[in-house]
Amino acid sequence: MALSAHLQELSEKHRQLERRIEEETARPGSDDVAIRRLKQEKLKLKDEIVRLETATQH
Repeated sequence: MALSAHLQELSEKHRQLERRIEEETARPGSDDVAIRRLKQEKLKLKDEIVRLETATQH
C-alpha cells in the first residue's frame, strides 16, 4: 500500500473516531470508559499519522 493511501486511511479512521466520540458524549448517560477508550485509540492514530508524516519529510 502506498504511504499516501495509508495516511489517508488513517486520517479517515481518525475522523470516524472523532464522530463516534462526539455522538457518545452527546448521548444522555454516556459511557465514560468507552469515551476514554475511543480517545486513546484516536490519539494512537494521530501519533501514527504524525510519525509517518515526519518519516517522509526526512
